[in-house]
Amino acid sequence: MISFEQFKEIKLKVGEVVAAEPIEGSSKLLKLKVSLGDPSTDSGQGIRQIIAGIGKKYAPEQLIGRQIVIAANLEPKQMMGEESQGMLLAADSPEGPVFLIPEQPVPPGTNIR
Repeated sequence: MISFEQFKEIKLKVGEVVAAEPIEGSSKLLKLKVSLGDPSTDSGQGIRQIIAGIGKKYAPEQLIGRQIVIAANLEPKQMMGEESQGMLLAADSPEGPVFLIPEQPVPPGTNIR
C-alpha cells in the first residue's frame, strides 16, 4: 500500500491525442503525441509522447482527438527505442484496454483531483 501523501504526488491530467502511429517491430505498442495544453498557461504543459500497449484494440486513426487521462509526472522510460513521457490510464477488460476519460470534454492539461 502507498500512503495518501504518496498518492497525492501522482499528477493525473487530461490530455488530447493529437497524433498516433504504430511502433515499428511491435504489434501492440503505439506512439501517441498528447497535448496537455498551451505551455504558456498555468496548467498547460505542451505535447508529451506516450508509448502505450493499446495497438491490438485501437488503430492509430481512432485515437486522434480523443481525451485520455495520463500520469504526467513519471520519469521518462525507453520502450523499443522511443521515450515515453507518461502513462495513460485504462481499465483492463476481456476485450482489451478501456480508456478512463472525463465525463465531458475539458481543456487539455486539466488536473484530475
